[in-house]
Amino acid sequence: MVTKLTIKSNGSIKIEGEFELFDDKGNKFDVGERTRISLCRCGLSKTKPFCDHSHRDGNFIAESIAFALPPPMQKP
Repeated sequence: MVTKLTIKSNGSIKIEGEFELFDDKGNKFDVGERTRISLCRCGLSKTKPFCDHSHRDGNFIAESIAFALPPPMQKP
């Protein structure tokens, strides 16, 4: 199964499928047997990096509209 990430307008990043999540030091988060989690995008969550829905009370506004990235820069 392909891992699916959904950037929700005015909300979190939803991750569905098989995944592993690590901090910047390489330590793995224990998410149990979950195959679906939401990550905080607003910075207000008390359980960062996980979403606790604080964005609902914090007036977080960030629309999510898909677009194509330009081609990657070529290395010299």
